[in-house]
Amino acid sequence: MGERHVRAVRGAITVERDEVELIAAATRELLSTLTARNSLRPEDVISAIFTVTPDLTSEFPARAARDLGWVDVPLLCAVEIATVNGLPRCIRVLLHVETDLPREATRHVYLGAARALRPDLRDDREGI
Repeated sequence: MGERHVRAVRGAITVERDEVELIAAATRELLSTLTARNSLRPEDVISAIFTVTPDLTSEFPARAARDLGWVDVPLLCAVEIATVNGLPRCIRVLLHVETDLPREATRHVYLGAARALRPDLRDDREGI
């Protein structure tokens, strides 16, 4: 195993409606994709900060992380700043992780309509 570094990994996903199960499922998909693409295990995650747009009020995204086994990871949820042209029904996450990946190999993941947030990170091979 190479030298371990602390890295920040970003991601976002959207949901169709403000419903508990949709938020939970989308968050699980986002976290599963982020961890798979960056070869991360729950024990590699130092902390996670989730934000949701103001139109999502039915569930904490952090609950889905707990459901994935992130029981000893510090998690925080907050409301995203409302902007005139903001993407609606969006869940964002910032993970702080320990990894041997170099910074340039870190894979940020934007799924669904959230792909529009970072078109510069587009990778058509894997749909981010």
